Amino acid sequence: MKRREFLRDAVRGFFIALAAFFAAVLWYIYPSRMQEKKVRYFFLMDEADLPRKGVRKVDFSYDLGERRISSRVYLAASGKGITIFSPVCTHLGCMVNWDSNRREFLCPCHGGRYAMDGTVLGGPPPRPLTELPWKVEQEKVYVGIAV
Repeated sequence: MKRREFLRDAVRGFFIALAAFFAAVLWYIYPSRMQEKKVRYFFLMDEADLPRKGVRKVDFSYDLGERRISSRVYLAASGKGITIFSPVCTHLGCMVNWDSNRREFLCPCHGGRYAMDGTVLGGPPPRPLTELPWKVEQEKVYVGIAV
């Protein structure tokens, strides 16, 4: 075997091994990362407690298997009705806060600003705040969360 053939076979073998490694990593990661999440509805509040005007922060907890999860949502009531927003900034996942003086959602990390309807007013967020599905059943409000 000549030196040139040996180097060619060694390089080819290296890239085949590298491709096999990445295929194994993708095969391992794919099912857990790309798994479809289902929306489940959890109790949020009584229908009588829904805000009539403005924005209200609601902290709530729900059971997911053996774990107790604490979460937060924002309810925005306007002339168009009620919208429930996730408090997670669409830029890098920081938690936004409602500033009642400025009437805006503000992200403390990178200066993202959102209007009361969730649209981006400024900063780096690439898209509006995420609207969450919700429903009312038997005078109780439930919010949908993908789990």
